[in-house]
Amino acid sequence: MMTHRERILAAIEHRQPDRVPIDLGATPSSGISAMAYGHLKQHLGIASGHTRIYDVVQQLAQPEDVILDHFNIAVLDVGRSFNERDKDWYDIQLADGQSAQYPAWFRPEKQPDGSWIARGPDGDDLAHMPAEGWFFDQTCFPYLGGYPSDYSKFPAAMSKILWAAFVHSPWDHAGEADFWEQLRARALKLRESTDRALMIVCGCNLFEWGAFLRRMDNFLMDLLTEPDDVNRLLDELMKIHMATLEKVCDAVGDVIDILRFGDDLGMDSGPFMRLDIYRKFFQPRHTQLCAYVHQHSQMKTFLHSCGSIYALLPGLIEAGFDVINPVQTVCRDMEPERLKQEFGNDICFWGGGCDTRQVINRGTPEEVRRHVLERCEIFAPGGGFVFNTVHNILPEVPPQNIVAMIEAVEEFNGVPS
Repeated sequence: MMTHRERILAAIEHRQPDRVPIDLGATPSSGISAMAYGHLKQHLGIASGHTRIYDVVQQLAQPEDVILDHFNIAVLDVGRSFNERDKDWYDIQLADGQSAQYPAWFRPEKQPDGSWIARGPDGDDLAHMPAEGWFFDQTCFPYLGGYPSDYSKFPAAMSKILWAAFVHSPWDHAGEADFWEQLRARALKLRESTDRALMIVCGCNLFEWGAFLRRMDNFLMDLLTEPDDVNRLLDELMKIHMATLEKVCDAVGDVIDILRFGDDLGMDSGPFMRLDIYRKFFQPRHTQLCAYVHQHSQMKTFLHSCGSIYALLPGLIEAGFDVINPVQTVCRDMEPERLKQEFGNDICFWGGGCDTRQVINRGTPEEVRRHVLERCEIFAPGGGFVFNTVHNILPEVPPQNIVAMIEAVEEFNGVPS
């Protein structure tokens, strides 16, 4: 039998593993909401532990060892090796009445109408969550009025984006003087304690940072009308991203197995941009990011990009990405059979295993089972597949459907129930 790590690496390298490996919670786009997680624990009769919300923007729970073991999960986010002490967390109540915990540093303000405001260190209003909400929405767009004449204050502008201001572990510790030494020590300890593959989430977004700073509508127009400003912004981002990658590769490039990038490039109907626009602005920079990781570490490169990205996949493969996620199969041109036939030898599909828009949330357990078995039959042959839902499991998902989903993968794998 292969170890979990061996299965993950075999799948990425298009070698047939002995079982389809499963991910739950190794990235903030392959996880489970705190509400759904609490319901799942109740369904399984697990009363110990805590529902700890490590990604406060998306309100995602950090799966505990008991859940990872129960569901045979094959990969871990190295961020879980931080914030291990009880004093690193405090108790809260979720909108549905369940108990959970926030990181000690995250202190959103509850409003009279039950909604929440999350502020930055200087008091700026950066994000809101409605009273019955499932996640925080961005409210601050630093470059809404236009691009700066110089980028001397660029890090300060970036710090006002909710994804940076309220970042998940390990990056919530990045300001500490010994962070890189901590990261290596904790990653080594985690690797020594498990046979699961290890993931580090680095972001290094390009298109998305333009949307975060300028707002989506403006940045999409800028790609066509303000190409010089776009290139200047992307060049500044690349300076920061390359410096980060240099430190990551130096600290843990020989310890961690996969580095996760992010850049949502697709809508339901197709990419956000024409192919020539992607090739002009983003593909050369994606190529530079991937090449650095491959040349300076053992890590595989993983890109999270939602939506219909069929037209972009050849360029993403050329750029050097080893893995694509979440494989949003309900979008135009993203049919599983088509993706596997055309790109199955060139990129690993991490996701696409269970539709989160119609099936896992609205189907019966038997419908979930049949759907998952069908997806495994399509994606699994020859490797190139890590099972995961199409993006995160949201609060509305019945726990019995989560169990049915995992049991279907194990049925496909031939693991006795």
